[in-house]
Amino acid sequence: MSARPSSSAISSDPDSATGTVCRVAESRLGLIEFPADDAERARRFWSGLLDVELESRAAEEGEGWQTRSAGPAIGVHDRGRGPGDSFSLPYFEVDDLAAALGRVQSLGGTVIHPGERWAICKDSEGSPFGLAARA
Repeated sequence: MSARPSSSAISSDPDSATGTVCRVAESRLGLIEFPADDAERARRFWSGLLDVELESRAAEEGEGWQTRSAGPAIGVHDRGRGPGDSFSLPYFEVDDLAAALGRVQSLGGTVIHPGERWAICKDSEGSPFGLAARA
């Protein structure tokens, strides 16, 4: 993938309230992760609010629980001191994690926690997000 989306990857649809809305075709939100001071309480909250089951993760997925339904997964884990343990994070799925991490840096972002399956980054303005290798 190139550092810039091709013109075919971005589509514009007029919106009467805001002017133009751009959609990036290849951005896939895969997971929204919520760190919790009380993980059981957080599991009850998200399960009850969204009417979904948060199941234990497999060892290769990391610690915590997440949904297995269609759409972006919702994840909960015990709050810690790591880079993904302070705020809720959106995780975007990418085909080539190593290449995406290179793009993060070349576009002015930083890679906080690199990994083979997932990574935590900050955008050019310091906002945290995650990238996950598409399965």
